[in-house]
Amino acid sequence: MSSAIRHIVMWRLRGETAEERAAARSKVKTLFEGLKGRIDGLTHIEVGVDVSNIDYACDVVLVSEFADSAALKAYATHPEHLRVREELGDLRIGRFQVDYPIEKAGA
Repeated sequence: MSSAIRHIVMWRLRGETAEERAAARSKVKTLFEGLKGRIDGLTHIEVGVDVSNIDYACDVVLVSEFADSAALKAYATHPEHLRVREELGDLRIGRFQVDYPIEKAGA
């Protein structure tokens, strides 16, 4: 049995003004939080919006956990996840990702 997987994605988003960037951040947060309870094997999802406003910071971070690597793989092509990606369109201008096994407590 494979271990649980943590999937972290960070995005830089389009927006010429502070208001446009804020709206983009809110849209990403709302759409991804809407996946809670809708995808088998997705055990945790959290979306954070940057408040530092430093020029090199990403706008949004997604921290999600999956039961195993098969669940993460299924998520990539799940219709609900694909719907979110489609709704976001070209809003994302930069994307960074890290996936890693979650160590059990005390291990």
